[in-house]
Parts: sequence; structure tokens; C-alpha cells
Amino acid sequence: MTENELTELSGTVCAIIYANEENGYTVLRVETGDGETVTATGCLPFAAPGEQITMHGAWTRHPNHGEQFRADYAQRSMPVGAQAIYEYLSSRVIKGIGPATASVIVSQFGDASLEVIENEPERIAELRGIGRKKALEISQALRRQTGLRRLMEYLGAHGLKMQYAMRLYRFYGEQARDVLNENPYVICMPHIGGEFSEADALALDLGFEGDSAQRIAAAIVFELEHNSGNGHVFIPKEKLLPVTAQLIDVDLEAVEEGFEVLTDAGDVVCQSVAGCQACYLQALYEAEAYTAQRIAGMASFREHGQADLERIIEGVEREQGIHYAPMQRKTLDMAAKNRIMVITGGPGTGKTTTVRAIIAMFEHMGLKVQLAAPTGRAAKRMSELTGREASTIHRLLEAGYAPDGFELVFRRNEDEPLKCDALILDECSMVDITLMKALLAALPRECRLVMVGDADQLPSVGPGNVFLDILRSNVVPTVRLTEIFRQTADSRIVRNAHMINAGEHPNIAENKGDFFFMRRLNQDASVELITQLCSKRLPENMKIMPQDIQVLTPTKRGACGTYNLNSSLQRVLNPPAEGKNEKRFGEFVFREGDRVMQIRNDYDIIWVSSDNAAKGTGVFNGDIGYISAIDMAKEMLIVDYDGRLASYGFEMLHELEHAWAMTVHKSQGSEYKAVILCLNGGPQPLLHRGVLYTAVTRARELLIIVGDEHAVWQMTDNYKQTRRYSGLRARLAGN
Repeated sequence: MTENELTELSGTVCAIIYANEENGYTVLRVETGDGETVTATGCLPFAAPGEQITMHGAWTRHPNHGEQFRADYAQRSMPVGAQAIYEYLSSRVIKGIGPATASVIVSQFGDASLEVIENEPERIAELRGIGRKKALEISQALRRQTGLRRLMEYLGAHGLKMQYAMRLYRFYGEQARDVLNENPYVICMPHIGGEFSEADALALDLGFEGDSAQRIAAAIVFELEHNSGNGHVFIPKEKLLPVTAQLIDVDLEAVEEGFEVLTDAGDVVCQSVAGCQACYLQALYEAEAYTAQRIAGMASFREHGQADLERIIEGVEREQGIHYAPMQRKTLDMAAKNRIMVITGGPGTGKTTTVRAIIAMFEHMGLKVQLAAPTGRAAKRMSELTGREASTIHRLLEAGYAPDGFELVFRRNEDEPLKCDALILDECSMVDITLMKALLAALPRECRLVMVGDADQLPSVGPGNVFLDILRSNVVPTVRLTEIFRQTADSRIVRNAHMINAGEHPNIAENKGDFFFMRRLNQDASVELITQLCSKRLPENMKIMPQDIQVLTPTKRGACGTYNLNSSLQRVLNPPAEGKNEKRFGEFVFREGDRVMQIRNDYDIIWVSSDNAAKGTGVFNGDIGYISAIDMAKEMLIVDYDGRLASYGFEMLHELEHAWAMTVHKSQGSEYKAVILCLNGGPQPLLHRGVLYTAVTRARELLIIVGDEHAVWQMTDNYKQTRRYSGLRARLAGN
């Protein structure tokens, strides 16, 4: 939408209803020129009564508060006249000034008060009750506000989002505009979060040449970052340079020159790996090189073993009331004698039993054992299966933001390693290269590492193919569990999962036991059946409640995508009702009682336990909870994550999605009592064996496939392994 298509609204700010100092989101009341008072929302940091504002945006309708104006851009003027300045200062918009101090300043300087505060703080210091230190703090606070306002006006004039101003100013301070003029491409750097196209448009507006060094460098980095989002750790040079030249329509020779500048500066690393010239972002290169070096070192080290290992294993068998199969005994022997090892296998092959045995053996050996998994749901499941506390990797490493508020850092690292002698890491297929590097860096030098996972599941969302690369390198001692144990051999879920993994069509005609197929060739009919299964048929006929059912689908879009499925399920599982608050956010309505999922790691979200006994910060990608309360007056929403009550301002709702239905990718690492898998076509790249296998193995007691059997056959036959450019396997193998 261009500014010409936006509605303009001008007036005077008369009240602030809500303001988030971190991101600038503000709800305010504005008195227009004709005397009408309206509500406006948007990124309007440090707004205060008395200031003049002209906003460009659109009218929206709030379900409880009626019509509101959503500001996309704004021009703001400082108040003029002694009375307006007094109202502005007395609102406490400037730290250090309240009504009493505002009265003293305005009485002395009148209409010139703001100019004196900003440019002559020494004159303020002479006033009663202020002093030099306070005067300088007040002046600095006002300069920050005016600088941020000017920056927002600058961005608005170029059609850029106002949210970027908060990040730019927080990072670059008063030099932010100068930094932008010198290199507009800082807009698309990760700490600012803009799109390359936005930064490129600004650069061209400012008169940058099409083949300028900054433009070429930014385009190369953009291509590498974009492809890391698709799972690639590096891009071959022969692919990277031509695609960059095409992106910005410049000669290949100019891109080659720009590439040399980046490599000379160390921002991009080019190295011969796996038979090609691999181009890395520096951080990904360091992550891969460190991971390879550390794993290779651990794999080359052999423990002295345990003289009485056989006695320990027999003791563990007695404790757990089980007799281990030969492969499980071999695994215990390997765990005792190696610093690092891998355990892989499909469903029903005894991974959990083996892990429990290793934990018990390590504890008999006097080792302090820590359990971890990539997501909160995977860690919770690991805790339930082992009877021991498990943590997410991020919590284990004490993840947080650096003082600048942008860079992710881990408190546990080489300088402050973890306090454990052995770490057992589950669901390793979900771990990307950067997280693996961080975990290895935090391991004490003599710590053992047991990596557990199913190599046939989908790879990590982040860059790399770490688990599969380690397996294929043949460097790390590995146990492949293939035998299906008696207690799971009768499960049709387990049998069909192994058939799918072997490329055999699963038996979907035999509708009994724990695996059912319900044929629906029409997508709308599939959605209707799924809503009936979740709301009536499974709860009434099988006593499986909606909270124990997870609907999975390969895709987000379309009639059988998560967006439409969640909307349909919300309608039957949590319909609107009198006294039940709800908040519309874009296309979605969040309602008290909704099942929701956090879709990004946020280390700043504050939570308290439901009994007020504990509190902390951080909610992580994949965490699922229920909306317990929506406070319309405070513009806050509370999500209950298994007894942890997390608070969200309405401006943060982009971090949440409804979760009655989710994509198969999002379900990785989790297990559900009942799974309904919707298969009625979808984007071809998502219809492959890995997606089907991962979906089937999420079900613990019941799996129902709803849709077209041809989709099942197609996915089973499509053994598509998307190639990811990664050098870890080659580095481990010494190539």
C-alpha cells in the first residue's frame, strides 16, 4: 500500500492509554481539528499529551472498543506554547520531569522551555531542585526523543516501517540517520530486520549507483542469509555470484569484485569444501568448523572403560526389571567406552529403553547426567519417558540477549561450561549447526555426549543437516536400532511407519487397532470430518478429549492448511460466548480458551507460575499453551504454558499462532495421544516420504488419516531428500 492510498488523520494527543517502551507500540487518544476524539494505535514512541500529530494509515474496528485508527506513518510536532509544553512535560514523557519540575521549568523559560532543555542544560541546572546531573539527564532524554522522532519522519518519508526507527536508534543512537545515509543496507541486517528490497529502494532513493560497492555487498550477504533460511550452510561460488548479479541486475564482473572485498574483510568466507568453492557467512563458517573440530576430537578419544561394567549392567537390569537385548548391551558398552556416540532408530526400536539404561549406567559410574532436547515439547516428553528432568537446549545454555538487545548469547560457553559429566541429547535431527556449535562450546572438555534421534525424520528448520552429516561421516561411534520390540510390534502405527520408511505403501485398508484411514476426496469434506472427529466423535466414542488430539497437515495455505483448519476448529471447540474476551489481530481472532503456539524464540517474555512461586523470562519456538485471559483495558493477553503464565502485549501477537492444527514440520520432537493427519493435496515440495513418516510417528495411541489415498501413495513413493549445502560431513571425514 502506498502513502497515496492511506487515510490522513491530524490532531492533538490528549491521552496515552498504553505504551510499550521496548518497541514503541502505543494506544492513544487524539483530538481532531473538528473537536472529535478518536483512538489511534501504532509505533509512536514517547507520545505525550499536547503534541501535534499527523498520521497516515487506515480505520479498523476493534471488537470491544469500536473504531480505531491504525497509524502506519506519522509526522509529529513538539508542543508549541507554554501551556502545551507544560502538559507535555508534566505527563512524565521525559524521565526526571514530573508536574512540579515541569512547572518550575515552564515558569522560567515559557515558550522556549524545550529548546533550553535540549541545547542549554546548564541553564536548567540553575533552577531550584534540579542540579547539574539531573539537568544533563533530562537534556539527554529529550535529545533522544527528538532524535527518534526525526528518524521516524525520515523513514516515513521513504515509505519505511516506523518500527525500524526503534531498532536503529537503539543500536546507533543519534548517529542512526548518518549511518543510514552512508549505508542504507543496514536496514536489512538481522538486528534491524528489514527486507533487502526495502533497503535497496532507500539506497536508490538516496542516489546510490546500481553497481555501488555497498549495494553489491548487501546483495551477496542477502543471498547467503536467504539461503541459510532454506537450510543451506554455504552456497557454491559458481551459484552465488550469478544469482546475485541477476538479483540486482549488474555485471558478473562487478559482483566478483564486491565478493573479494567481502572475503578480504572476513564478512564472507570462501573455502574449498566437498569438491566446491563454498561461500559462508562468517558466523556459519565458524559454527561448522568448530563443530567438526570438536566432534572429531571427541570421537578420537576413548575412555578407559569400567572394570566392573558387566556387574553395573546387571545391576541396572535388576533395578529396571528388564533383560537387555544384545544390541542394547552393545550400546551400553559403547557408551561406557566412548566420549561421543550416536543412537538412531525408528519407532518401537527401543531408543527410550536404551536411553534409560545409559542414564542408570552413567549414574552407577558416578557421573552427573544432564538431559536436553531442542524444543520444550521434546524436553517434556523426554522427562516423561525417562523419569528425569530434561531441559531445552536454550534453557540449558541460559540463552538471552546481549546488552544491545539484539544479539543472541549463551551464558553457558567455554568460559562458563555446564556442570555435568554426561549429556544425553534427544531429537538430534532438529538441531541446526549454530545451536550444535553453542552446545558443544558449553560442554566441559571431559564431558560425554550421547546423541539420540531418528535419521529418517525431517531435518532441522535452521541451517545444516547436522545429525545426518554426523551419521554419514562414519567418524562417530554409532548404534542403529532396527529390531521392533514385542510391546510395539502389534501397533499398526509402528508397522506402517516402518513400511513408509522402506518405501512400501502402508496398509490403510485395514481400519482397526490404532491406525485408521477415512477417505474424503473433497477438501471441504475433509475439514468437516476433522471438526466432527475433534469435537464429537473421538470424545464421545473413544473418550479422547480435544486437548489430547493434534491435527497435522503438510501446509499452511488452502482449505486443508493450518490457517483454515484452525479457524474451523476454533469455531467448534472454542466458539465466541458472552463474557469470553477476544482480540482480532490481522486475519485472526485470539479468544480466551484458544490453544496457541509460540512461533519464535523470545527471551524477554515475562512469565510467572500459576501459584506465584516462581517467575522467569523466555518462551520458545514450538511451546504450546492456552489463552487464559485477555485484558482489553491493559491491551494484554495471558497464555498458560503448563502452569507458566506468560504475558503478551497486543503488539506481540505476531509471535502466536493457533495450534489445534499445525504443520508436520512444527510437530517435530513431539508425541500426541491422538493424531489426525489431513492429506488432500498441497504444494508438491511438501508431499514426500519424510513428511508422511514424521507425521505418522507423532501418534502414540491413535492415528487417523483423512483425505485421498493417492496422496498417501504419492508421498510414500516420493523419496525426496532436499539437498542442503553443508560441509560438516566432509570436514568430519577429513575431505
